[in-house]
Amino acid sequence: MREPTFLILTALAAGPRHGYGIIQEVVALSEQRVTLLPGTLYTALDRLTAQGLVEPDREEVVDGRLRRYYRLTPGGLDALQAETGRLRQLATVAETRLRALRPRTA
Repeated sequence: MREPTFLILTALAAGPRHGYGIIQEVVALSEQRVTLLPGTLYTALDRLTAQGLVEPDREEVVDGRLRRYYRLTPGGLDALQAETGRLRQLATVAETRLRALRPRTA
């Protein structure tokens, strides 16, 4: 799973969000390392919807503009949990190897 996809699913784990809300949350979660452009986000949301990982939650009109909210599906939650475990396992391996490289002090 690519990092932007992981961050989108993580943003939605807190509850339904509209597109701009997802973009803002991804920026916050990534500590400003990842900024999604609207076209990139909506392409990803279409793909994630087709995969059954997210689904539309509701729509509302704000200032004359349609705002669509998305939420995680049970499959999306499962995918996020699996990827979180995979990343944790990889981080543990990396940390173990880094500790082995550090000079030992007596």
